[in-house]
Amino acid sequence: MGDIDGETRPGGRSSRAKTVAWQEPSAAQTRFTRRELDAILRVYGRKVAAGEWRDYAIDQLSERAVFSVFRRTSEMPLYRIVKQPRLARRQGAYSVVTPTGLILKRGHELGQVLKAIDPPVRVVA
Repeated sequence: MGDIDGETRPGGRSSRAKTVAWQEPSAAQTRFTRRELDAILRVYGRKVAAGEWRDYAIDQLSERAVFSVFRRTSEMPLYRIVKQPRLARRQGAYSVVTPTGLILKRGHELGQVLKAIDPPVRVVA
């Protein structure tokens, strides 16, 4: 029993490993820009330093991009920061969503939307 090219290993298995070709991401995918990711990662870094968050995931789908924040990797995300360009003219392209699906804040500017999960620090005299 041989492979098409004639190379076999003991047990009849092929000696060639399967290779997976890297594919260019589809142009139809929605992505976060570098500036958007910088703003999100600034908030993420502060929350990690405070010990509140530990992990994140980025999903780039055809109609939206999602940045999910986790307390632990095995749990559901604490928050999802969603970018949906088709809503940009209506309610705003950005939203912060809780695990239950409640939209905490929605808007046209990412910085304003991120204030829902990273409120400014107040100094009490």
